[in-house]
Amino acid sequence: MDPKTAPQAEAEWVATQRKWIWGWRRLVLLALPLVYLIYVVGAVRQNSHGAAAVAGYAVLAAFAACWLAVPLVSTTAAESSGRRFWIWYAVLVALAVAELPIARAAGFVLCVFITIATVARLGARSAPIVAALALGALLIPIAIGPWHDNLAAAFDTVTPIAIPVVALTMFAVMQVLRGNQALAEARAELARLAAENERIRIARDLHDLLGHSLTTITVKAGLARRLGSADPARAVDQIAEVEELSRRALADVRAAVSGYRDVTLVNELARGRELPRAVGITADLPTAADVVDPANQELFGWAVREGLTNVIRHARASSCAVRLSPSSIEITDDGIGSAAPAGNGLRGLRERVAAAGGTLDAGPLQPKGWQLRVRLPAAVTRLPADGDAGTTEAASSAAGQGRGH
Repeated sequence: MDPKTAPQAEAEWVATQRKWIWGWRRLVLLALPLVYLIYVVGAVRQNSHGAAAVAGYAVLAAFAACWLAVPLVSTTAAESSGRRFWIWYAVLVALAVAELPIARAAGFVLCVFITIATVARLGARSAPIVAALALGALLIPIAIGPWHDNLAAAFDTVTPIAIPVVALTMFAVMQVLRGNQALAEARAELARLAAENERIRIARDLHDLLGHSLTTITVKAGLARRLGSADPARAVDQIAEVEELSRRALADVRAAVSGYRDVTLVNELARGRELPRAVGITADLPTAADVVDPANQELFGWAVREGLTNVIRHARASSCAVRLSPSSIEITDDGIGSAAPAGNGLRGLRERVAAAGGTLDAGPLQPKGWQLRVRLPAAVTRLPADGDAGTTEAASSAAGQGRGH
């Protein structure tokens, strides 16, 4: 999911849902069942006259208006936890009870609407209420003598059967609606996580890219300052290299922000040759990286970049070495090897290695120095040529478990 477009798409999806839940479409859906109130109207006309009939029609009209206002479905936790629904629900129940003496057995059609509202809010917990409404629609007309109903007549009204059938149908509909709402929440969470992961990636890449570049620029700028009076020509060369490094760092930052990262082991080994030499560290870097599995080269490139940066900043070393294999890289130096708090660079490298399913070990060597080792799951790779044996040793730095920029 694209983190840039996901929040917008999610907002559009929620807006669409709200149109159906709170817009005119909702009123249309709620109004459709009201057509069945025509049976209650006929019962009022048959069983009541005069003021009683007028009261019956007025109660029906009030019931229909309240039915259109009741919030059956909520889109937020605040809406679902409010008391608005239960106030309307109580009014519906009161109006249904008031209609029964006027419309008699046909008045239990109103219980179908109450069933819908009950299931919509309580789900499976509404089973006792639904059962009570169905039994009431079946037995109450028989129990009241003046209504002249019997068991066969009660079943003929279909209401005792319609109530549980409508309840099951409504339960299925609500399960679909709740599933859609859960899906919307999951999509929103995925969008948030995607955006958060992108922010973390950019922060990690900027740190790893700029840490190396700025260290190199600082070293070369200091060298140019020292050569300024003794060897102006070399000082100018160093300043020109600083300018080039600054342009390269700017391009790296733009690439990291845009999501395009061209970090390879070969490039990092090539870039890393000049930095140790500028500060007087002997570095034996491989001339090729063919021995490394192609799938591991980008990650090993990050390891070399982190290692070289840390050996310049923290190691106080006179030499460093890198040993390569198809699925591992080992960076050592002969520096002080002291443990300091782990930096963001090493933490970022650990995250990259863990994401690739590998392990990172870092710690001091005896009698001195530091070792950084990255190992990835072994893969089927070609065997190195005879001339490649000499390329498996090279130089880079020590960023240890406690030493990182």
